[in-house]
Amino acid sequence: MLSDEVWRELRDQGASRTFRERSVMLRQGSEGTHLLALTDGLAKVVYRAPDGVMTWLAFRGPGDLLGEVSVFHGTPRTAEVVALTPCTAVVLEAQRFRRFVEERGLVMDLMREALHRLRESDAHRTELLTLPLVVRLARVILRLAELTCPGAGSDGVRLTGLSQEEIAQATGVTRNAVITGLQRLREAGAVETARRVIVIRDMQALRGWAATAV
Repeated sequence: MLSDEVWRELRDQGASRTFRERSVMLRQGSEGTHLLALTDGLAKVVYRAPDGVMTWLAFRGPGDLLGEVSVFHGTPRTAEVVALTPCTAVVLEAQRFRRFVEERGLVMDLMREALHRLRESDAHRTELLTLPLVVRLARVILRLAELTCPGAGSDGVRLTGLSQEEIAQATGVTRNAVITGLQRLREAGAVETARRVIVIRDMQALRGWAATAV
């Protein structure tokens, strides 16, 4: 992740724009004429196959860059970014962003961020193959809490905008399995849930579930 100083300077390179909940922020197949610096809200990255099947790829939160790959490669976007909650982002024109990166010597920083995302994706795939549902579910909730509330370590963190189907995609299970997993976490006092809302009631308990390997 870019330093706070660089992030502030980067935000000054473009204009702020708001996105409604469930609106498309970046459309798959469009040209990489710009990227977004997400400053507020929660978004998801998805891939839409030609047959219409949608595959979840990642969640993104404040401090994340969106669409930078197509900007650097000069190729159409290979994925779509959708706002899960109302989002605010700075729109950065491609040429101006590339010039900013070169002038500030940020190529290595962005490469490290890309490698971090790759390792994160590999770790997620491993979890899907090796960990029980409730463990994966607890880890997804913790990651979302960190995305929306960086440094979150206390109870009461409120996550909004997520459907059970989206959580199911992120954990690699069915919607019914997510319902069962959330029920176990509720019974343990770790979370409370409502329609598209998850409230972390006991962070320590949730971390205990996430740390369980078997």
